[in-house]
Amino acid sequence: MRRVVVTGVGALTALGADADALCQALNRGESGIRHLDTPWAGQLTSSLAAPVTIPVADRFTKLRRLMLDRVSQLSLLAAGEAVVQAGIDFSGDDGLDCGIFWGTGMGGAHTLEQAYLESLHNPEARPRPSTIVMFMANASTGQIGIEFKIRGPSHTHSAACSSSAVAIGEAFMAIRHGRVRYAVAGGGESLLTLGVMRAWESLQTLARPDPEHPETSCRPFAKDRSGFVLGEGAAALLLESEETALARGAPILAELVGYGNTTDASHITQPDVGGQARAIRQALDQAGMVPEDIHHINAHGTGTRVGDLHETRAIKTVFGPWATKIPISATKALHGHVMGATGAVEMVAALGALRSGIVPPTAHLAEPDPECDLDYVREGARHLPGIQTIMSNSFGFGGNNVVLVATAYR
Repeated sequence: MRRVVVTGVGALTALGADADALCQALNRGESGIRHLDTPWAGQLTSSLAAPVTIPVADRFTKLRRLMLDRVSQLSLLAAGEAVVQAGIDFSGDDGLDCGIFWGTGMGGAHTLEQAYLESLHNPEARPRPSTIVMFMANASTGQIGIEFKIRGPSHTHSAACSSSAVAIGEAFMAIRHGRVRYAVAGGGESLLTLGVMRAWESLQTLARPDPEHPETSCRPFAKDRSGFVLGEGAAALLLESEETALARGAPILAELVGYGNTTDASHITQPDVGGQARAIRQALDQAGMVPEDIHHINAHGTGTRVGDLHETRAIKTVFGPWATKIPISATKALHGHVMGATGAVEMVAALGALRSGIVPPTAHLAEPDPECDLDYVREGARHLPGIQTIMSNSFGFGGNNVVLVATAYR
């Protein structure tokens, strides 16, 4: 089986326009969470969100924008950063041997909501002809193929919060087993619309705003945690076989070595310790590792009462005594919950920690929940010069659990 390496990363989040900006802001403990200033924000119980604030649409021509929902715009920019860093031109024969593995929870939510609003308010209105191809779940996947001339297999994964982690794992497996030599893998999400945010409010999983410091409202593993804050963004990895990377002299950023994917089969929204623990074990087993080999975990860490407790218990179940010795970061406190893109965003953050030797903090954790008693890096960014392996957890509604493991390349 082929070894699979990372030669490019990209990210566009509330914390900045690229992957470096994401990692540096996390290490500084900067929050991208703020009150929305949209015309409909006053209709929400809480207008807190983690939006991308750079003018994304300006990166595209007016004609190109006519076919791109915001989620596709975010996805194209993140994928483009990864492709450029990897230094590959897919317009030639390499494009025939590259796959696209992309994750999203809802696809083009902005386009879909606009079409519904126009139709409901005016029975005579007719949606734009491009409506379907803008909101379909695989729109970003198709646009990435068009933009970068990638002509191998394409897969769109929709598994709620773990969508982009599934995409990265399946890309890893495709290269490992020789189906493709290259893969653009990751995901995008842009759900900051009135309808979507009100639906999340009704589920009662969103954080209560802190009246004095709203940017600190998401507090994973804290005693006073109350939920997560919705964000938007995209992130991408350029994966390829070690053989091709060495042959073209590409800088290798890391090696992907483990992937676990399980289903709880118990409840559509409530997490299951057993399912999460099985995914962690699968990833460790595939990587040929034991618990003591993991030096850092980027936790799913949503800040919900049940989710954080169950993830803590799953880590303890697998890692035993070593669980208390692993520095754990929950970065949603700063970049928000990016839903289908969150697994890829957090994998980029974890790879940044691996390369820099700096583990980002779990922000706003003044008083931990006594039952969440692991090492959540409370003091701020921590220097770990000997870090060699990272794990990233992603757990989604529907009971899908995904765990990825990467190492420094040797």
